[in-house]
Amino acid sequence: MDLKQLEYFVRVAELGSFTRAAHALGVVQPALSRQIRALEVELRQHLLVRNGRGAIPTEAGKVLLAHARGILHQVQRAREELGRVRGALAGRVAIGLPPSLARTLAVPLTRAFRRALPQATLSISEGLTVAMLDALTQGHLDLVLAYNPPGLPDITLQPLFDEPLALVQRRAPGLPEDPPLPIALHEVAALPLIIPSRPNALRVQVEAALATLGLKPRVELEIDGVAAILELVADGVGVAVLSPHAVATSPHASELVARPLTQPELHAHVMLASSDRRPATLTQQATADLIRTLCAQRYGAPRVPSSPPDPAAGATPAPPAQCPG
Repeated sequence: MDLKQLEYFVRVAELGSFTRAAHALGVVQPALSRQIRALEVELRQHLLVRNGRGAIPTEAGKVLLAHARGILHQVQRAREELGRVRGALAGRVAIGLPPSLARTLAVPLTRAFRRALPQATLSISEGLTVAMLDALTQGHLDLVLAYNPPGLPDITLQPLFDEPLALVQRRAPGLPEDPPLPIALHEVAALPLIIPSRPNALRVQVEAALATLGLKPRVELEIDGVAAILELVADGVGVAVLSPHAVATSPHASELVARPLTQPELHAHVMLASSDRRPATLTQQATADLIRTLCAQRYGAPRVPSSPPDPAAGATPAPPAQCPG
């Protein structure tokens, strides 16, 4: 067997499809199939089973997958160690950012990365939390910044910083810009709310927080995307619950006001996610350190959450907020 065969096999096994793996690797599917078949012949084992939904590893394939990931990782580490001997870390790091953070973090992160790791390559993608975590699991991304992602197998989460959630409204004529007037959460129930569809964690958190007050949100529209939500709010269609960062980076920022939520406050926790399936390379570790340092400088330390309510006492703890973009 050779490294190319192992890399091809790992991609097919992780993506669950020869077609998707061929696209990700930039090869034609027949060539990919030949390499996998040659590997199976050499090992005298069927490694993948095709079905109507793609391809899944056999028992032998699962064993090889664990070893192949380790082998490929060690090869990458060896290359990076050799690069360090030359005086610089190399390799490619793919990072996923939610759109609201990409607008404020992508440029300073790129600058810091190029200064610290001039021989390495940085790739930044924008996306929703669920989609980015899926890409992380499949190996398309190495690191993901996400608004309170759910706990998932093989995913390590590290807190970076916190943002208070605010009620976003269209700015009324003559309304002073600063400071925005706070609003109690129970008042939100009477307002036409533009909010992501379930199971978005922000939606669930808002509903759960209102439920503890014996209230329900008045959902005007369900929209999965920060930009579209803010455009509709600026157009006067309704209000939204989002982070102030989302408003500050919007083209409609001057038309909007973000009012602090009180009684109770709601917070979104930004986490750095990495996959346990692929141990971090030295370049990825250095990039994660850059991200932590940069976020601490720009946003401060993460907030220590208070103890959740006791379900036995009749209160349902709200899940953490996941910003819809």
